[in-house]
Amino acid sequence: MATLLSVNVGMPKDVSWQGRTVHTGAWKAPVQGSRMVRRLNVDGDGQGDLAGHGGEIRAVLVYQLQSYRYWQRQLGRDDLTFGIFGENFTVDGLPDDEVCIGDRYRIGEAEFEVTQPRVTCYRVGMRLGEPTMASLLVAHHRPGFYLRVITEGRVQAGDEITLTRKGPEGLSVAEIDALLYLPGRDPRSCAER
Repeated sequence: MATLLSVNVGMPKDVSWQGRTVHTGAWKAPVQGSRMVRRLNVDGDGQGDLAGHGGEIRAVLVYQLQSYRYWQRQLGRDDLTFGIFGENFTVDGLPDDEVCIGDRYRIGEAEFEVTQPRVTCYRVGMRLGEPTMASLLVAHHRPGFYLRVITEGRVQAGDEITLTRKGPEGLSVAEIDALLYLPGRDPRSCAER
């Protein structure tokens, strides 16, 4: 059974990075109690770069506990707190290589649909202090994914995540991410499955 472990929010702020100022909403932290999830985001959350993040098809970013554990080992770090990957929902379960585009899930009062892998950008590297993190997420097939909100409602840590419908094409988040960002990928390999 998949579970929502943490709901994380943060408002955009200016951050110094490599000699310039970047407006970003990547600094997210866990909140207590329930939060309303609306068509465009979680109450109390915002995005700094609306061209690459946010909007109806990227309303909520999800990242998995299993990927946290993986990165703790890979990076040799024990300071990875929920929300540090810029995600709104930290979950136990829902791995990128099993979750498919178009899958729908009920969490608390709300229903969501998986729309695409995370749009990898340098801001996740800023947040982690690891400049190559965006490319590492892709190379290690652990991008996380976005949800659109089908039914608005309240969610909170501890809510069970229930699959309500499988995506029609059966293409996983990891497969789509590889097609978008890794060199030499053949789209026919996914179509031939």
